Amino acid sequence: MTTVLAAAGLLLGILIGLAAPYARRRRRAPPRATGASQILLPFTGTTLSRRALEAAIRLAKVEQATLMPAFLATVPLTLSLESPLPRQCTIGMPLLEAIEQRATAEGIPIDSRVQAGRSYRHALARLLEAENFDRVIISATDKPRTGLSGPDLLWLLEHANAEVLILRPAPQDTRTISTAGLNGHF
Repeated sequence: MTTVLAAAGLLLGILIGLAAPYARRRRRAPPRATGASQILLPFTGTTLSRRALEAAIRLAKVEQATLMPAFLATVPLTLSLESPLPRQCTIGMPLLEAIEQRATAEGIPIDSRVQAGRSYRHALARLLEAENFDRVIISATDKPRTGLSGPDLLWLLEHANAEVLILRPAPQDTRTISTAGLNGHF
């Protein structure tokens, strides 16, 4: 009898483990309290426009909103979307922490994310499906193959169920938040 119960428990554990990725994928964010705002600040690499961060912080302060910086990570087709991404995280986590520290110093509530996808657009789509946002502030770039492309930004404008603010600083404005040269706490 003990062996049968142990086997049944093991089988149930395996089935729950197999179903977990699907359950996570279908889960919707819980409804937020009325008046609570969330501002999404997605980024893809080791730098972020300082103007985009400043705009997100100013807006979060005025609206008493939660800032949600989100590192968008790409996952190769050879791996599962739920696979750990240590190399990707070594790229994005220092910048995510720098954003968190800057916003926390300003008294802004933070709710950070790392979102995986097959492409940056896919990762952003998965995040928009799972969460509700009032605003999306994104930094555009003119550098090819860096960050979200023009078609990705157009897709965001068409599919986001939120206000979208796309900032591209003037070409001479090179001020960025970067992980280059950061050691320890920033």
